[in-house]
Amino acid sequence: MPGDDLLRFIGGPLQPSWWWIALAAVIVITAGAWVSGVLVWTLPVERLRSLPGLRGVHSRLTRRRFARAVAVTTQAHRDRTISAEQAVAQYSRTLRTFLSMRTGINARKLHLGDLADGELARAIPLLRAFHDAQFNGDSRLDVTALGRSAEELIRTWS
Repeated sequence: MPGDDLLRFIGGPLQPSWWWIALAAVIVITAGAWVSGVLVWTLPVERLRSLPGLRGVHSRLTRRRFARAVAVTTQAHRDRTISAEQAVAQYSRTLRTFLSMRTGINARKLHLGDLADGELARAIPLLRAFHDAQFNGDSRLDVTALGRSAEELIRTWS
């Protein structure tokens, strides 16, 4: 047959270059890491506290985030952009939110007497000092020292 000699020019597909395969692997790994990151980022706090692999990372990141918030408030008070009462109110709000996130007890809405009996008893003296500095006009508490105490409590909370 006259077409038989043309069959020798037909071959299989060309092999892709190795870097195309490497690029595809990098894209797949990146997409998987992104999806995993989004899933972990959107997990509820209660679930993050209960996962053994993420518990330590979540704890460290939470402590660092809230300690930084207290430091920013202290710096704002030193720069005289907020008053002492505003700084102490922000310390109290930050510490109560931190305690709520770390323990699961809604410390933001409970009175000091309700918090004193549970696992948050260690934070009660500082919360009382915040209350006194915020609402007692005759109070002579050092706002910067209260900020350092709040940072220390947050950094050492287990």
